Amino acid sequence: MGRLKTITLIMTGASGAQYGLRLLEFLLQHGYHVYLLLSRPAQVVVNMETEHRLPGRASEIQQYFSELYGAQPGQLQVFEREQWAAPIASGSGVADATVVCPCTTGTLSAIACGSSRNLIERAADVCLKERKKLILVVRETPFSEIHLENMLKLARMGVIIMPANPGFYQRPASVQELVDFMVARVLDHLDIPHALLPRWGEPQAE
Repeated sequence: MGRLKTITLIMTGASGAQYGLRLLEFLLQHGYHVYLLLSRPAQVVVNMETEHRLPGRASEIQQYFSELYGAQPGQLQVFEREQWAAPIASGSGVADATVVCPCTTGTLSAIACGSSRNLIERAADVCLKERKKLILVVRETPFSEIHLENMLKLARMGVIIMPANPGFYQRPASVQELVDFMVARVLDHLDIPHALLPRWGEPQAE
């Protein structure tokens, strides 16, 4: 695999916490270094949509996920939303790629206008200015004209806009398989190998 990549994973308060958690699990279990940020609404959604009951502090969340997913010491770093001394607040410490999963349309808007009011927005802004890969897994329906304009603006800057729209050609039999479809597409765009699902044209598993 060569030099291990560092990925910034940002989870915001859109529905679809399972996508972000599954991506976190995969990255940690395959040896990637992860910087993790969660908005306050994201923590609420995680508690609503999953069996997890996240603690309030970043240090406690770091310990929780490290134990849950078997992370090595130092492999996962969770930051507070106002932790301006975090490496991802500066171009000199930016990760190899940043994924916002799930991404609210409010976060989409903040990134599109470069507001940088907290570490979540700043991390994405730094990723843009340093010409690093930025993936936004937007979860909303329907999209308003404002949402579409913000997505077009960012797409023209090179941002990968990936709405959380799982496919069905693999004949999913569970919610987990639908989640894995989206996580697999994110991993593809991070250039991370995986075997989460068969590719188009490949034979289906019996």
